[in-house]
Amino acid sequence: MGVKGSSSSSPPVVYLVLALAFNVAVLCNGGKTSSFVRKAEKTVDMPLDSDVFQVPPGYNAPQQVHITQGDHVGKAVIVSWVTVDEPGSNAVLYWSDNSKNKRRAEGHIKRYSYYTYKSGYIHHCTLRRLEYNTKYYYEVGLGNTTRQFSFMTPPAVGPDVPYTFGVIGDLGQTFDSNKTLTHYENNQLKGQAVLFIGDLSYADDYPNHDQVRWDTWARFVERSVAYQPWIWVAGNHELDYAPSIGEKIPFKPYTHRYHVPYKASGSTAPFWYSIKRASAHIIVLSSYSAYGKYTPQYNWLEEELPRVNRSETPWLIVLLHSPWYNSFNYHYMEGESMRVMFEPWFVQHKVDIVFAGHVHGYERSERISNIAYNIDNRNCTPVRDQSAPVYITIGDGGNIEGIASNLREPQPSYSAFREASFGHAILDIKNRTHAYYSWHRNDDGNPVEGDTVWFFNRYWHPVDDSTTK
Repeated sequence: MGVKGSSSSSPPVVYLVLALAFNVAVLCNGGKTSSFVRKAEKTVDMPLDSDVFQVPPGYNAPQQVHITQGDHVGKAVIVSWVTVDEPGSNAVLYWSDNSKNKRRAEGHIKRYSYYTYKSGYIHHCTLRRLEYNTKYYYEVGLGNTTRQFSFMTPPAVGPDVPYTFGVIGDLGQTFDSNKTLTHYENNQLKGQAVLFIGDLSYADDYPNHDQVRWDTWARFVERSVAYQPWIWVAGNHELDYAPSIGEKIPFKPYTHRYHVPYKASGSTAPFWYSIKRASAHIIVLSSYSAYGKYTPQYNWLEEELPRVNRSETPWLIVLLHSPWYNSFNYHYMEGESMRVMFEPWFVQHKVDIVFAGHVHGYERSERISNIAYNIDNRNCTPVRDQSAPVYITIGDGGNIEGIASNLREPQPSYSAFREASFGHAILDIKNRTHAYYSWHRNDDGNPVEGDTVWFFNRYWHPVDDSTTK
């Protein structure tokens, strides 16, 4: 477009204006806000008689079967399930693919009451001394209706061991939730374990925190989590704190149903812990437990980060629920106090990636930090920092509360890509230096990648991997 009334002396002025505009864009605007527009429709729960919630046939048949890593290094698996008619056997029979010798492990049984609800018999059993990179079969429900499943153990921990993680958050049990899980299952990249970033059943969104919704959700996800471990993070919907109906113990249903190997990493509570898996050291933190100075979580993390051996596990990944960097108007700055406490440690120890949920959309940051600011200076804007992690918000599993579609404008400089859609991600670690990351929206076919980036390891290959300049 021409400038009306311009003269021969105007080009320098025009160039100056354009230069200033460009600099403002660089300083104030971020990366890409996706042009994809999701069809406006209400998020709806699947009916309780849906096949995904079906109770397995047979007397006292085990249901809600799920597994997670059972030790610090991947040589143990925690198997959990529920029986309804009677306690039944708490034992698990298991054997490797190349052996007929069946081993037996004994577990234990828990129950809990919540308002007017009484849980079934919740079983937890740890299978130990497993061989790496081996397929195992296991049976539960011994003596009544027996059900058989299988899983693969990870490769031995090592710096150049490839491994593929799925990443899912804020799932719930809607039709969109089912699309997310199906999309993940059909992904050609084939995740070997899931990093689950919190908010499981959304039982607390129903009247009196309807605990039946914990049962239906666990039956829904059994088709995946009975065969590959999901690494659990506690979100706000796991709190189930409801004094108005007499329920004053936070996390009661979650801690009874979902066990994690927190003691193996020296943690004092199941809400923060760490595991090693292949070439990754994964740290799980709790956004809804105390993290101020000298609290148990603070003390644990202060000791845990220096213990990470990047020559053994080069990829340092942190999972938490409430994002520290978020350019949606939903839950904006809710993670700020935790960021202030721990961000300097993340930069010091060169964390590669931080995954969060909570916001029901998708966003990926550049490597940025905001650790220079104090109460006296004006350095309060996040800056590019190649020692800092990339922050990924992936609370887009498909829950009943719907998609987060209200984004802050202009897009901040720290935000590389964002979109108001449901989906899942894949983190495909290749070796100690490179990992391929892709995000997949539910609305696309299986091969389509909505957002991709090659991550370069901060310890072994700290080359700039920015996708916006």
